[in-house]
Amino acid sequence: MAILVTPETKVIVQGITGHFGAQHTRLSLAYGTRIVAGVVPGKGGDRFDDTAPIFNTVAEAAQATDATVSAVFVPPPYAADAILEAVDADLELVVCITEFIPVKDMIKVHRAMTGRKTRLLGPNCPGIVTPGPGEHSHGGCRIGIAPGYIHKKGHVGVASRSGTLTYEAVWQLTQRGVGQSTSVGIGGDPVHGTSHLDVVKMFNDDPDTHGIILIGEIGGSSEEEAAAWIRQHCRKPVAAFVAGATAPPGRRMGHAGAIISGGKGTAAAKIAAFKEAGIAVAPTPSDIAETLLKIL
Repeated sequence: MAILVTPETKVIVQGITGHFGAQHTRLSLAYGTRIVAGVVPGKGGDRFDDTAPIFNTVAEAAQATDATVSAVFVPPPYAADAILEAVDADLELVVCITEFIPVKDMIKVHRAMTGRKTRLLGPNCPGIVTPGPGEHSHGGCRIGIAPGYIHKKGHVGVASRSGTLTYEAVWQLTQRGVGQSTSVGIGGDPVHGTSHLDVVKMFNDDPDTHGIILIGEIGGSSEEEAAAWIRQHCRKPVAAFVAGATAPPGRRMGHAGAIISGGKGTAAAKIAAFKEAGIAVAPTPSDIAETLLKIL
């Protein structure tokens, strides 16, 4: 099993003909992902690389293909509307890769999604990968921009706010012969969808996930909330790393959401919360995988 997506998941790509969307659609298709349609207003009736039909709207694409997931590669000014279009089409999951979406736009998205069935991953995230059984995990489901070849089918779940640290943790595991059930990048914007806690709960319920890696960073309270729940409810070993220990207060580091404000959201506070919850904390990025393997 896995969480959120499987090799059978049917995927729509919004913005499939743009440079970035086209590039990563081709990589996902090569990985074995079932990309069944693209959506580009005004280009309905065309085809992408003679592989996937293009529709004018998400609703048309979903109805024609039975797709349940959309990947958003739409420029920032239009990305919020693209997310809401997928929500209106009642898709199960929207993976928004787009960076620099205005905060006010995302606030509107969150309000509009209240009570709807669609889950949002991102924005400003590397996406999600459920590795397949083939060489370099071919035959899995890759949605977003994460390198497919670094993954290996296995039993460790990875949840991270940082794209590059997601890749680091995954590659460390794979080099040690340890595979992943699903790797999830939740994104680093201050207003986003799925949280660390959401992903941890899913991994905890997934019988194919035997251990969990959490990667956090300064800013917000997502890591502390996950730690509190893990302390009381999680049945599986968890290792963590927190980026930004040397970041000065009041200065944004990396992601838009990575900022210490009012003395809250510091790396020290997050590390303390993890340790109090019995979570093993890696001292450096190069120790992430080893920290989990020691307690598995």
